[in-house]
Amino acid sequence: MVTKTLTIMEDAYELLVQHKQEDESFSEEIRRLLDVKKSKKTFKDLFGLLSEEEGGRMLKDLENIKKMNLKLLKTRLKNEGFG
Repeated sequence: MVTKTLTIMEDAYELLVQHKQEDESFSEEIRRLLDVKKSKKTFKDLFGLLSEEEGGRMLKDLENIKKMNLKLLKTRLKNEGFG
């Protein structure tokens, strides 16, 4: 296999080191990060994307949506003679 040497700044190298999975080479990491078509995000990839505050607000919004959907379902069932 042909190899190439890249020169990168130290901060870019540190970013690669931080995001490199334990069992992958830097080449594999770069492929994983840049190959959008094959890249499927895992929960691990999404960790830290939101702050705790943002996550809390999202959970609260989802709970409100769930309550609204249940209320709507109950209304529909009642209107159809099931309640």
